[in-house]
Amino acid sequence: MIKMNIRRSFSTKLSLWVLIMAVPVFCGSVGLLFYHSQGMIRGEAVQRANVMLDVSLQRIHRYLITIETATNSYSWLIEKSMQPDSLMAISERIVHFNPYSDGCAISIEPDVIPQYPRHFMAYSIRKDSDSITTAQEKDYNYFTEEWYATPRDRNKPAWVVYYDETNQLNLNKNGMIATYSRPLYNAQHQHIGVVSTEMSLLHISNILAEEKPYPNSYFILLDEKGRYVGHPDSTRLFNKTIFGVANLQKQKDLIVLGHEMTKGNQGEMSVTINDVPSQVCYKPVPGTSWSLAIVCPDSDILKDYYRLIFIVVTLLIVALVFIAFYCYKMMARSLSPLRQLLRKTQEIAKGDLKVEIERISRIDEMGCLQNSYVTMLESLRQYMDSVRAASDKAHKYNEELEQATLLAKEADRQKTSFIQNMTHQVRTPLNVIMGYAQILNSPSAPILPCDCVSEDEIKGLTATMEHNSKLLTRLILMLLDSSDSTFSETAISQKREAVSANTAMMEMVDYVMQLYPDLRFIGFETEVPDDLLITTNRQFLQYSLAEVLLNAVKYSDGQHIMTRITRADTTIRFIIEDTGKGIAEADRERIFKFFTKVDDFSEGLGLGLPLTRRHVENLGGKFWLDNSYHDGCRFIFEFPL
Repeated sequence: MIKMNIRRSFSTKLSLWVLIMAVPVFCGSVGLLFYHSQGMIRGEAVQRANVMLDVSLQRIHRYLITIETATNSYSWLIEKSMQPDSLMAISERIVHFNPYSDGCAISIEPDVIPQYPRHFMAYSIRKDSDSITTAQEKDYNYFTEEWYATPRDRNKPAWVVYYDETNQLNLNKNGMIATYSRPLYNAQHQHIGVVSTEMSLLHISNILAEEKPYPNSYFILLDEKGRYVGHPDSTRLFNKTIFGVANLQKQKDLIVLGHEMTKGNQGEMSVTINDVPSQVCYKPVPGTSWSLAIVCPDSDILKDYYRLIFIVVTLLIVALVFIAFYCYKMMARSLSPLRQLLRKTQEIAKGDLKVEIERISRIDEMGCLQNSYVTMLESLRQYMDSVRAASDKAHKYNEELEQATLLAKEADRQKTSFIQNMTHQVRTPLNVIMGYAQILNSPSAPILPCDCVSEDEIKGLTATMEHNSKLLTRLILMLLDSSDSTFSETAISQKREAVSANTAMMEMVDYVMQLYPDLRFIGFETEVPDDLLITTNRQFLQYSLAEVLLNAVKYSDGQHIMTRITRADTTIRFIIEDTGKGIAEADRERIFKFFTKVDDFSEGLGLGLPLTRRHVENLGGKFWLDNSYHDGCRFIFEFPL
């Protein structure tokens, strides 16, 4: 698909040719520039690393000189004061006045101190910046220790790195110590002991870690045997050598670096350490046999270089895209009228006559072609509009005719259904009344009073006739109430009557109980006082309450009918609820339509609830079925106070 679009688009072809010509020129120029800049960046990184290396060497040398000076300055006092208490005091003083030292030990040869014929050592340990512990050691055989034997055998001071396996001095948890040891002599220039001031190797590593030229650069400090005296990884201190951690097959450059540093040489070289290409600068530490190196990963050195590459390549791509886009837009702009005309004529060919083709002011062949298409489209559109208007008129006439037919059928069906329902509802009470009337008017009927017909039976006949006559009267009144004239009468009725809410509800409860003598109970609860009055129309209010109560009697179990009156801040509610089968969810809106019943075989005309809603709304209230109640039906009337 893309290849086909390129072959069809002349502007795209031209843009691709421009890119093919520009890309080699740009890439060659940028590549040459970065080739030379990489060497310059590496040279600058080496210079920066050497400066930082010199600074760190000066710091370490300053610490070492400070320790050496403190030790040397107290040596003559130690040689003059060969008393245990004096030696312990001097040891503590050396540590106290030298913040760079972690401890000091004064070790004496046998028989130098009479009360300690075997050996004696006074030592002080810096626990923290404010705490120094001083003690004496009587059973520590230190004569074979490297820190004691080296200055004694060489007959001169020396820096010694050793690992205190027993952790006698408790300088740190790993026992890795760098110590400056100076031999002690008596007046006859006989060797009488060694004073040694210690510095933790971790302390040296922390000093080296304080400054670094790059985020991931670090220092390593080796002694003459290649052991790590300083390293950010504390597990390598003293325990490992640079030769031991190097792979002879893959890390020959690291071994060469180790030999250069142990020989005391200085310089710089590229080394791969832990699979990370790095630039290493190294120099010997003055006054010691140690060598300090700074390791700068290439990823840090060339970080800005790589970022610059990314920026330049991004700009290069953007520039090429801009060039191609500019060429494409220029060609597309020149050919856009023809392309638009082609697209719109294709839409016209598919039958879409709503396409708009604008007239242009160009007088060349392309302008004449487009203006001719505009004229042709206008003529075709006028003809199609006339055909469409005639078709729409005929279609609209057919739809109106079909709708009228459906309405006529529905009206006929509703008329038939209403007549049948009305006939059934009227016939039932009339038959009852006429039947009892014939019995009473029959010549063979007993003359009252008679012993064969009791007074209770006569009252029952009379009550039945009265009940059915009331039902018939109620049907006639509901029919009249549903007419338009009654609706207007309700709308303009007097609504300024002061009606007691409790009285209105209780009267309707009594009315329904009288209408249905067999009904056992209708509950009544109220939250409002008897003297609470609402402004409404008593007739229509009580009519509405009675309709809902009668429905509750007819369609519930007839045993759990409850009426309530509640009050809110600005409204009062009449609530009528019952227990029974309730109303299905699908019929809850349909029951409020005129002449609509849930069950066609049930008693009534389908007017009670619609008329109730209409009366309540005309009185300024609201009437609804509570959908949250599921044990039967709960209807709520709400009127403003």
